[in-house]
Amino acid sequence: MHKALSGKRILVTQATEFMGPALCAVLAEQGAEVVASEQPLAAPDAAEAVVAQAGAVDVLVANLAFHAPTTPVTQVGEDEWRAAFAALVDPLPRLLRAVVPGMVACGGGTFLVIGSASALRGMKRASTYSAARGAQLAWVQAAGVELAPQQIRVNAIAQNFVDNPTYFPPEVQANPRFQERLAREVPLGRLVAAREDALFAAYLCSDAAHCFVGQCFPVSGGWVAR
Repeated sequence: MHKALSGKRILVTQATEFMGPALCAVLAEQGAEVVASEQPLAAPDAAEAVVAQAGAVDVLVANLAFHAPTTPVTQVGEDEWRAAFAALVDPLPRLLRAVVPGMVACGGGTFLVIGSASALRGMKRASTYSAARGAQLAWVQAAGVELAPQQIRVNAIAQNFVDNPTYFPPEVQANPRFQERLAREVPLGRLVAAREDALFAAYLCSDAAHCFVGQCFPVSGGWVAR
C-alpha cells in the first residue's frame, strides 16, 4: 500500500526534544526515511554541519526547543533575550541556506517549522519566548513567498497545549492547577495528542500539501481562538 511519504528523506532536528519523538515515529510510519538529528543548533556552524551529515533530503523539519523563561517583561535581561533567539530563531536561516541548494537541484522540497501559538496570543511573563516564536512565524511567511517559485514550500505549525515531553511533561500534566487551566483555557478540554499534531505535520510534508506557501497553522485545541 502506498504511503503519503514513501520515497521521501526527512531530516528532523533536535529529535529527542519538543515534538521530535512523535514526529520521527509518525513520519516513518507514513513511509519516510527519517534522519533524526539530536545535535543542538545554537552555535553558528551547527546547522550547516547537521545538514551536511544528513545528506540529501526532500524535507527538513525544524523542530527547535527552548525552555521558556517566566521573567516579567520589565526584568528581561540581554542574556535571556539572546539565548532565546539563538536557540529558536538564528538556526532557521542557517538551516535554510544549507538545505536549499540540494532541494533546488532536485526540483523542490519542503521546510516545516514546528513553532508556537504563543506568538499568536499574549501571555503574561512570556515576552522573551513569545517574541522569538513570533520571529519564527514572520520569517516563515517571508521565506515562504520568496521560495515558492523554486517549488520549495516553507510553512509552520504554531502549537500550544500539545502533549510533548519538553513543555508538558508528566509532572506538569498531573498538577491540579494545570488541569484547571486546561479546562478553563482550552475549548477542546484536553491536550492535543502528540500523534494528532505529528499526523498534521506529516500531511504538510506530503505532496498533497503542495499548495500551502508561507502559512502558519495553529494547533492548540482552540486556545488561539478564545
